[in-house]
Amino acid sequence: MRWIACELHTHTQHSDGVQTLEELAVGAVELGFDAIALTDHNTMSGLAGKDSIASQYGLLILPGMEWTTFYGHMVTLGLSEYADWRSADPSQIVDGIQAVHHLGGIAGLAHPFRIGSPASTGCYWEYELKDWSVVDYIEVWSGTFASIRTNNRRAFALWTDKLNEGFRISATSGRDWHAQMKTEEPLSVTYLGIPDGEQPTEELLVNSLREGRATVTVGPLLSLAIFADGHKFELGSVVSPLQTEDQRELQASVTIDFTVRSGLWFLSDQTFKLILCSDQGQELDIEVTWSKNNANEPVCLSGLPLSPGPRKWLRAELWGIVQGALAIIAFTNPVYFD
Repeated sequence: MRWIACELHTHTQHSDGVQTLEELAVGAVELGFDAIALTDHNTMSGLAGKDSIASQYGLLILPGMEWTTFYGHMVTLGLSEYADWRSADPSQIVDGIQAVHHLGGIAGLAHPFRIGSPASTGCYWEYELKDWSVVDYIEVWSGTFASIRTNNRRAFALWTDKLNEGFRISATSGRDWHAQMKTEEPLSVTYLGIPDGEQPTEELLVNSLREGRATVTVGPLLSLAIFADGHKFELGSVVSPLQTEDQRELQASVTIDFTVRSGLWFLSDQTFKLILCSDQGQELDIEVTWSKNNANEPVCLSGLPLSPGPRKWLRAELWGIVQGALAIIAFTNPVYFD
């Protein structure tokens, strides 16, 4: 798997941002991103000239739009053309999501628990979702230093609840980037996985998110694979019952790559806590000691035995101290089980 560093929630002067698309591209490259999604509010006009800018700066720019309504914001990515947000109905948002799908795009809840009326009308998700299976992803981390924010903790819990209910929904981060302003707060990155040897394209990245090949971090790249009956299952893939009959062969492999975006994030030397968790609760808890002196090689943990018994999903989380606070540093999307 080849991992592509992405920022999936940005704005320009075509909505409420104070930056041009070129300024956004320059800032993204300086921060080590390989791809961004332009998701202006209720318009796709800011995408004009994107191919030229993308080529000039060696950056993929995914077409998108943030549906901005009184009842919630919904980020849409990968559309072939404009999907009319004005038909969104509080009890029939599924129709809007299906319209996005019809145009080849995917749809995700943006910052679903950010404070709403009267401070920021419409930011809080109030749409009635009768069928969660149509939702492609949830933006569980929004803003800078996302993992310590209460609204993001609620979004992360919502995602976990839906996984426990059996829905296979991806999770992402999004800065909601409006301006070229420097910050000392940690920035989140969503890494999307494409097949090794493939050149990244807009279509490949959108499909990766659709299929759950995603991992989120404020620093090192965290990845997870499951080995069952001689087969390898990476993020977003499904382990079938036949492949779990021999529980002795069910193992996990975790890699923590501290070399990504070198120099663009900072963590103090410390002992991290690596957790493997599922709908059955916490399954493994491992201490990982790290220092900047040995940051040139990934930490690889293989052959981790998994407890027997049925499960719906399994993900990895890396916990540690970030700017003096205990927080999630990185988490993967799940590997699923039938």
